[in-house]
Amino acid sequence: GEFGRTPKINKDAGRDHWPNVSCALLAGGGMRTGQAIGATDRLGGEVTSRPVTFQEVFATLYHNLGINAATTTVPDYSGRPHYSVDDDFQPLVELI
Repeated sequence: GEFGRTPKINKDAGRDHWPNVSCALLAGGGMRTGQAIGATDRLGGEVTSRPVTFQEVFATLYHNLGINAATTTVPDYSGRPHYSVDDDFQPLVELI
């Protein structure tokens, strides 16, 4: 999903949305394996080192697929081009 879950169980025996921390598992596609990137506090509630953005993840996936995210656009419904990754985001060097 696009968000993590709170580190604590709420009154309804569930966990609330938590946009500060999430996790992802990436495998295959020529990526370097065995990497844990970033860290959280002991509850998994706040990032303590090396935050990763979804833009970096997309840049990494495109890089490994041989797609130049800096020049590739996708048209919206009006035909206007949109870049999938902003210029200032690069692939995760830990994975390439």
